[in-house]
Amino acid sequence: MTSDDLLTVGLAQIAPIWFDREKTLKKVAKYISDAADQRCSLVAFGEAIVPGYPFWLELTDGAVFNSSIQKEIHAEYMHQAVSIERGDLSEICSLAKSRQIAVYLGCIERPLDRGGHSLYCSMVFIDRNGNIGSVQRKLMPTYDERLAWSIGDGNGLRVHSLGAFTCGGLNCWENWMPLARSALYAQGEDLHVCIFPGSHRNTYDITPFIAKESRSFVITVSGLMRKEDFPVGLLHRERIVEHAPDLLADGGSCVANPDGTWLIEPTTIGEEALLVTTLDHRRVREERQNFDPSGHYSRPDILKLTVNRERQSVVTFKE
Repeated sequence: MTSDDLLTVGLAQIAPIWFDREKTLKKVAKYISDAADQRCSLVAFGEAIVPGYPFWLELTDGAVFNSSIQKEIHAEYMHQAVSIERGDLSEICSLAKSRQIAVYLGCIERPLDRGGHSLYCSMVFIDRNGNIGSVQRKLMPTYDERLAWSIGDGNGLRVHSLGAFTCGGLNCWENWMPLARSALYAQGEDLHVCIFPGSHRNTYDITPFIAKESRSFVITVSGLMRKEDFPVGLLHRERIVEHAPDLLADGGSCVANPDGTWLIEPTTIGEEALLVTTLDHRRVREERQNFDPSGHYSRPDILKLTVNRERQSVVTFKE
């Protein structure tokens, strides 16, 4: 083992200040600093943590067409979403640079390149120099998420160097998409980051599965959401909490080794935590000895994957 092979990572399992972008970003900043204090080179947060997952949809008849309640809640959700172009993540980027820590942040993005009035579930990578390296817009929102989020594109299917490691990541159930995973494997990914809105039922099976398939370390970070996390004064709060369980997203963040065994089991349930562990790249090299999905155990002469990384746009202007 050499120090060059080691990477200390933090998993920030937190609840958002739901529907409050600025307060949630301040909480994110605190956990970034806490992770840096523990000498982490990378810290990751759950899916849609800023400004929160759209839990209201299944609690308030979200599929009712032309509902005034759904329109009002969605309008506020859009107002609280992250606009990268506006500079909403500038302070987080500056903090990452000053503390020399990379960040994977799940957020609801309101991008100007799609007109500024549609929302995307995005996974933003910020490097240790404070630069945004990729924005992975969720390729396919899951089930009722499609009532709030638009479908993404392949522009964010990118990997990033981090010490001895090459890291990449996907949002929630797009981690179950074989070709999306393969697109990252083929770029040399050996540290995969999954982010979920929460619940160990989502994390306990897919984490070791991806680790063993890819022979990579897999970090899975979940959010947390309890009934009391719906803030007082929230628009239509009484309607939302009327049928809400006490625990909507229970966490279950975890880490799997490249052989599919647990490094951190998904046992942190129902509470906020910063989980910290150190990864040894030697373990990746050991497991790649007998299986390398994009290298010596691949057949590119028979099986090939084409990835379109063009950013979606409804119009192209020519001067």
